[in-house]
Amino acid sequence: MSTAPAPLESAPFVDFRDVWLAYNDELLAQNHFAVEGINLQVKQGEFIAIVGPSGCGKSTFMKLTTGLKMPSMGKIFIDGQPVTGPLKISGMAFQAPSLLPWRTTVDNVLLPLEIVEPYRSTFKQKRKEYEARARALLQKVGLGGYEDKFPWQLSGGMQQRASICRALIHEPKMLLLDEPFGALDAFTREELWCILRDLWTEQKFNVILVTHDLRESVFLADTVYVMSKSPGRFVVKRDIELPRPRELELTYTKEFTDIVLELRGHIGALRKTGAVINQ
Repeated sequence: MSTAPAPLESAPFVDFRDVWLAYNDELLAQNHFAVEGINLQVKQGEFIAIVGPSGCGKSTFMKLTTGLKMPSMGKIFIDGQPVTGPLKISGMAFQAPSLLPWRTTVDNVLLPLEIVEPYRSTFKQKRKEYEARARALLQKVGLGGYEDKFPWQLSGGMQQRASICRALIHEPKMLLLDEPFGALDAFTREELWCILRDLWTEQKFNVILVTHDLRESVFLADTVYVMSKSPGRFVVKRDIELPRPRELELTYTKEFTDIVLELRGHIGALRKTGAVINQ
């Protein structure tokens, strides 16, 4: 009896195979790596978070994932394809929203469509269609009525919502978030957790979230990875088996806080020793 082939979904969307990175040839010759021995397989549509002490290589990992940096050793595959340069299938948002001050909110959100193919070549003809998509996305994140305002007319939280819309406007398969809510107050941050949760639930793109906020990582992610001090490597993988959809009330339960404390313990141990804990 023949065995049916494995379904396509079972292939990892992100696949790091023994990846090492030194920032230049001199450091490579000295065996001085920013990240080392990274093996990581992320399923289609999975939401992962990466936490760890400052300077551990979290942002370097993001650059590798988007093809902005090439590994010194090892291979990276995204969506089944080897990474050979900057990816078009990803969107990114950072701690600073970096909206262009001379463009309205909707025009800031449209920016990737003016730059990235296949949208760029049809942007002028399809501008109305693209603008309608941008306005619908802004409505979805609570920015209805602010589409034609300039960044200086928006609060920090509003600017970050617009930044997330800009990262998603070209319907990427993967969203990379580098400390996106770190500069916001606690209430705004939690609001944005829920907005991100809802967008991800609806569209099921892959998410890689780099954060210092352990509550944020446990609330949002399917899996949390802890990185060691530099040279960065993944030393703990923690599956978050809390049921979805998750409401903010969950963050006050013992079940939730136990996971946060467990992760805090791992990071505390790393800060003291830098030693590998467990895989």
